[in-house]
Amino acid sequence: MALSDVAIRNAKPEAKPVRKFDGGGLYLEITPSGGKLWRLKYRFGGKEKVLALGKYPEVGLKDARERRDDARKLLANDVDPAENRKQQKAAKAERAANSFEAVAREWIAKNTLTWAATHTSKIVRRLEMYVFPWLGGRPIAEITAPELLAMARRIEGKGALETAHRALQNCGQIFRYAVATGRAERDPTGDLRGALQPVKSSHMAAITEPHKVAELLRTLDGYQGTLTVRCALQLAPLVFVRPGELRAAAWADINLDAAEWRFTASKTRTGHIVPLSHQAVAILREAQALTGTGRYVFPSARTSERPMSDNAILAAMRRLGIGKDEMSGHGFRAMARTILDEVLGFRPDLIEHQLAHAVRDPNGRAYNRTAHLPERRKMMQAWADYLDKLRTGAEVIPLHNFKA
Repeated sequence: MALSDVAIRNAKPEAKPVRKFDGGGLYLEITPSGGKLWRLKYRFGGKEKVLALGKYPEVGLKDARERRDDARKLLANDVDPAENRKQQKAAKAERAANSFEAVAREWIAKNTLTWAATHTSKIVRRLEMYVFPWLGGRPIAEITAPELLAMARRIEGKGALETAHRALQNCGQIFRYAVATGRAERDPTGDLRGALQPVKSSHMAAITEPHKVAELLRTLDGYQGTLTVRCALQLAPLVFVRPGELRAAAWADINLDAAEWRFTASKTRTGHIVPLSHQAVAILREAQALTGTGRYVFPSARTSERPMSDNAILAAMRRLGIGKDEMSGHGFRAMARTILDEVLGFRPDLIEHQLAHAVRDPNGRAYNRTAHLPERRKMMQAWADYLDKLRTGAEVIPLHNFKA
């Protein structure tokens, strides 16, 4: 007799499993603990087999019968339902392993050791916010150019045009990794060139005119906040490293007696040396009295276990009335690059090397971290002396006697 919903609901467990048949090999097994499990008994290849079809009431009587009928159609085509299910599970697992998100996270893990931590976190956040919610679960080999464009245009529609371009660029890098590892045939982002509005290029705000630099230095000297931020503000123009490198400066990398700061450049991931002028050493010794027992030269105001925030120096400059259209954290680099070349007359290769840019010798080899160190020491001291002259209002003249 066929089962009914009422009969199933009223069925009680017994000391041993009880089977109630519905027909066509379908039956409900009631376990001693009260569980109600759908099963299908069938024969394949001369052997009797049992296929699990789900649990009641999650799978109702109607659904169980549909699953039985689907299984019997497979049998009619000489396909074992149990083996078919195994293959479907394996294919699903393979699709999950080769999903866009899985490949993307694998690509990130492969590059983490060579990327700066801030660069890694920006990429992860960008993908998690804008890409994974729509494409993360899709098999990477099946994602099409129109799908990628739809994702990018969602970002573009929010007014974040540069983020849209960067997200698409990251997707291209992930696709190329997928191609290299055999998970995709091609990179579809190449089909989208020109599909997004172009990003209008803009330079980081920087003050490069000597008389305005003088005003800036005097303004920075007037900062009345914490000693840590004040020292960072005063040191920034003297060393002109990248903002993230300044805020993450570690005492273990600084030798005040040798007047050197040695660290790994965040962008090139190569060793870099900053010769410290007398003025820079004096600022660092002042900071050392407060933070010298910790890891960071400029620790966070909340915990000494982390460096100061990305926004600390920028926020200080804004409180001093220095607008974002006047000066940025990167602006100190442009300031030094311009004046060291055009006013103080130092060789461009020395300046570029001190900026931790990739500089090569005439034979195409990258200079090592100690290249031209004596000349760079002279340059950094000349730069600090020149800034002092600007700050005090002395006559602004090129210091060619310091030229390396």
